[in-house]
Amino acid sequence: MRKKFDLDEFDRRLLEEVRRDNQQPARILADTVGLSVSAVLRRLRRLREERVIVADHAIVDPALTGSALTMHVLIKMRQAGASTMDAFARTLGTHREVTGAWDVTGDDDFVLKVQVGSMQEYDRFTRRALSEDQGVHSFKTLITIRTIVEDDASRRPILPFD
Repeated sequence: MRKKFDLDEFDRRLLEEVRRDNQQPARILADTVGLSVSAVLRRLRRLREERVIVADHAIVDPALTGSALTMHVLIKMRQAGASTMDAFARTLGTHREVTGAWDVTGDDDFVLKVQVGSMQEYDRFTRRALSEDQGVHSFKTLITIRTIVEDDASRRPILPFD
């Protein structure tokens, strides 16, 4: 297990800002967190080198890319042994529809976030990725009606009530 990285208040504020928008120029970040531009750049470099910042991602609007339907799929495996679980986990990255996957405790073994453009696409995905996998015992699909909170630093609810 990796040792916890010691973050000061400047690091925390800087991380909050780059989680919200990692394309902000260093001068804007510096003004926001109260440091010099060189100090911000130095801290960001250190946070990346120490793997506190693991990656920089773009959040893509699925409706504009043909993946407007989001499903959360609860999966039960036939056996919860390490080899079965690991084999299934390795296959998840091969399916472009899977945009998130978690190994969980409780009644289910995995939770998947699946994004597709239509129910027909979802049907093809489940046949190919779940029904044909001998390790999968059963799955249950939850269809997302709307996103309330997306994982970002602002933690502001996304409520499209209009």
